[in-house]
Amino acid sequence: MNVRVFASVAAALALLALSAPGRVAAAEAPAAASTPAERHIYYTGGVHNDKGCIPLAKCVYPRKAGEPTDPQFPKWWVSTWTMYRVFANYDKVPPPYGNPPAGLSSSDYQVSYGASYYDATYVPKDGDGTGAMMEYYDQYCLPIFPSDNHYTCAFVSLGNKAYFLRYADRPQGTPQCCKFSPQNHPPRPDFIKHLPYDPARSTHVGGQVQAYAREVGPQKILFGYAFYSTPTSDDPADPKSPKYRHPQSFYFSGYPLDPPNAPIVSQNYTSFRAQRPDPIVTWDQVAQMCPADPEWCCLFEGDCPKQDAAAPAAARAAPAQWSDLQGPDGGAAR
Repeated sequence: MNVRVFASVAAALALLALSAPGRVAAAEAPAAASTPAERHIYYTGGVHNDKGCIPLAKCVYPRKAGEPTDPQFPKWWVSTWTMYRVFANYDKVPPPYGNPPAGLSSSDYQVSYGASYYDATYVPKDGDGTGAMMEYYDQYCLPIFPSDNHYTCAFVSLGNKAYFLRYADRPQGTPQCCKFSPQNHPPRPDFIKHLPYDPARSTHVGGQVQAYAREVGPQKILFGYAFYSTPTSDDPADPKSPKYRHPQSFYFSGYPLDPPNAPIVSQNYTSFRAQRPDPIVTWDQVAQMCPADPEWCCLFEGDCPKQDAAAPAAARAAPAQWSDLQGPDGGAAR
């Protein structure tokens, strides 16, 4: 989620609690997964895997008459971004946001930074899937997990497999590499088909964007993307530089309790360009930092039942998470 990536990720993103505007109750718990691999396959609405989306048409939103055509990712790209962790007045001023977010004061959010790298043509050595993506979070990790996010991290998807990397400032006792998921491929260039067009949000940022968003399940967990509606080139000074609709931001629900206190998160792209990433500083980090068989990540509650059972009861009484969501057949409403 993502990651918003992810995650990129994306991917992977936490829920809102019931106690404040825009927050909601926990989801119905999905059926218990029997193996670690199954526990680490998360519903992503078709963006990162097909869980809950067979056939895929169940998770595709056909465009209505009068709606703009879908923008697409270039086959490879890199970009820095500014991340806004919004913890106040997000109900009055929802995303997408500009830089800085209009209508919010600097006391409503925290600013941090990172970068994303994408290559849709990548094929891993083991042949398991296609595509590669890395989302690097400098000093403040993706705030979707029920823990303090004040450390540097990265999510890397190589084909279908995804890894979570921590660096020198990682929390004591945590591994520098763990397996995030066996089924979490990068978004495909046409991934926006998995999100409905949102005309109301498209009026944000001075009406310069095409906004797409879902509020997933009865919890109304936000997952959204905005692209600039006018095609531009990476280098306006070069008449041969192709024009396309650049992504503007990736916005989503983070984990609302403190830490990390992230009801809304927005990653606003600041240097998006169709450039092929350098494997040495991106994908190769997995081989450099990970053992041959990394341990499974224990990021969401439910990832590692034995560890979760040992946690104090008060620590376990938390809102539901993105990892709790199920596909349309499992009760998650569009």
